[in-house]
Formats: sequence, structure tokens, C-alpha cells
Amino acid sequence: MAEDHEQRVNRELGELLNELRVALPGVQVLFGFLLTTPFQVGFSRITAFERDVYFATLLSTAAATVLLVAPAAQHRLLFRQLDKERMLFRFNRYAIVGLFCLGGSLCGAVLLVTSILFTLPSAVLTAAVVAVGTAFLWLARPLLARVRESRRGAP
Repeated sequence: MAEDHEQRVNRELGELLNELRVALPGVQVLFGFLLTTPFQVGFSRITAFERDVYFATLLSTAAATVLLVAPAAQHRLLFRQLDKERMLFRFNRYAIVGLFCLGGSLCGAVLLVTSILFTLPSAVLTAAVVAVGTAFLWLARPLLARVRESRRGAP
């Protein structure tokens, strides 16, 4: 049985909100880690580079948190306003940008931790591997699948 336009929008909005429920715990754990890190013994001994990486990672994680929570907050405040399709497109953009911020946060956290544990070149290499893996799995792979499907004529 085919779904009508309203059913499709409702389903897609529900799917988007469910997908965000998967990403949010990871963002929250990372943000909690970053918020407590400066209060740890030894944090004052980090280099200027590590401090800058920490700050950029903290800001990126805060942005990811705001963007990934925004759909739920707005959905609740706009409940029954008959604007679901526009919300869906807006929330989709928030989620995509939020995931980019989360990817940057993951790379920054890996860079920060590995720069403390190992040499800077090792840390940069490790963070680059994480960045490439994240970019492939989160961006390149889905876009390649999208192109492949469009060539087949799928909607």
C-alpha cells in the first residue's frame, strides 16, 4: 500500500528523530569528557597546540550538540503547527551540519589524546586516519550510493 504525502512526511520526520537518538549519546559523552578535562590534574601542562585543539574540539562538540538537539526542541515547540514538511527539511540540514561538527569533534578528540600519549606526527596521522574513515563512511559512501541509484533511475 502506497503512502500519501502526509504519511511520508510523518514517517520521514519520525525516522530523522530516531536517527538523532543514535547520535546524541555519543555527542553527550564526548561533550561531558571535554567539559571535565580542564579540571583534571596535569591539564595545565598541555602545550599551546593541544590547548588550541582542545578549544576547537570543545566548540565543535558544543555546535554538534546544539544542532543535533535542535530538531527535538523545535519539534516540541512547533507541535501541531501544521509545518512538518518545512521542519523536516530544516531538521535534515541541522542533522547534516551537526554530524559534520561531530566528525570534526571526533578527529579533534583523537588528535588531542594521541598528541599527549605519542609524538605529534603520530597523533596527526592517527587523526587523519579517523578523518578519512569518517569522511568515507559518513559522506563518500552514501553519496556514491546516491549517484549509483540515480543512474538506475530510482527516485
